Amino acid sequence: MTTYGGRGVHGQTVATLGARIVSGALPRGSVLDLAALGRELDVSMTALRESLRVLAAKGLVEARQKRGTVVRGRAHWNLLDPDVIRWRASAGETARLLRDLGELRGMVEPAVAALAARRRDEADLTELDAALEDMTAAGHGDAEAAAAADLRWHRALLRATHNELVAALDSLVEPTLSLRDALVHEARATDPVPRHAAVVDAVRRRDPEAAEAAMRVLLAEAAEDVAGVVSDDRASTEEER
Repeated sequence: MTTYGGRGVHGQTVATLGARIVSGALPRGSVLDLAALGRELDVSMTALRESLRVLAAKGLVEARQKRGTVVRGRAHWNLLDPDVIRWRASAGETARLLRDLGELRGMVEPAVAALAARRRDEADLTELDAALEDMTAAGHGDAEAAAAADLRWHRALLRATHNELVAALDSLVEPTLSLRDALVHEARATDPVPRHAAVVDAVRRRDPEAAEAAMRVLLAEAAEDVAGVVSDDRASTEEER
């Protein structure tokens, strides 16, 4: 998926308007005054229209005959788009995003681990081991590297199912998982490597039941980490008030 934050004037225009729509500053049904926006953002009509095409692809706006460009309701947004996820987090929806991700993972990942245990090959095990090594090397000191290693591990597990549709879930889970990792690895007190290694061990032994059970333990620990982050965020918000 392509993100546009920070990519010159075009990227800044997409990010500014997208954030306004997601936050509600530009509410559903609003008709955008392109001339006024062009003056405010100091961009040409060509650049503005290009930005609106990007936002239309994300489901945030649409062009209507005789009305102009209209802000669409939440039901039309591509909620798995990485920019939309980032804008939602900036608008104060981090807790909801993390909750939804946890529920999605709970439904999908235990079954993924079981299927990987049945179908994995040596190349899959090599990649899973490499991801574990990355996680170990990152430790607690490098949140960005730890998050990247975690994503690498999840991609490898999805591919180890040798099911193309399951592997394609990578593009659905990655944006929100990236957000979750960026937050959780900053404050994580527990070492994630042993739980991930337990899943790999079961996959290596071709034990679907053990792989599923190990994944459920991993997810339970992840849920505790998320709960701690969300609780800290809420406490900080209350203190600021």
